[in-house]
Amino acid sequence: MFNHCPHCGSEQLPTLSADTIEINIKQGSPHVEEALELLTEQLRKCLDLGVKAIILIHGYGSSGEGGRIKWAIHDALDNNRYSDRVDEYFYGENVAYGSEPYQALLKRRPGLKRYLKRFKEGNAGMTVLLLGSHYRNA
Repeated sequence: MFNHCPHCGSEQLPTLSADTIEINIKQGSPHVEEALELLTEQLRKCLDLGVKAIILIHGYGSSGEGGRIKWAIHDALDNNRYSDRVDEYFYGENVAYGSEPYQALLKRRPGLKRYLKRFKEGNAGMTVLLLGSHYRNA
């Protein structure tokens, strides 16, 4: 994602015009460990760039009960795997339009509004990550 500029080919880090980005971790159908490694790499890069919030698309899975990547990411977050990078996280199914978590997120990060439109009834295929200001190189 951030290896080089798609326009000029430069490998220098870009200047951000917004503090929120969307990352599709399920793109390319990675295995669970590959997805977690990719998330780790992307979190480091996002923090280096000054990103404050990520809309993480991990998918819901075709079983109707959630996919392996979704559950692995939830487990990693719940067990503090990314606690040195992620201050808070909100599972999409808990951020339905107008809900208390939805309102709290918009109050803290108004830039999320355009992304949260997809959370009308909650979106179990996405997670909102608020990145830490206390980041230390891991």
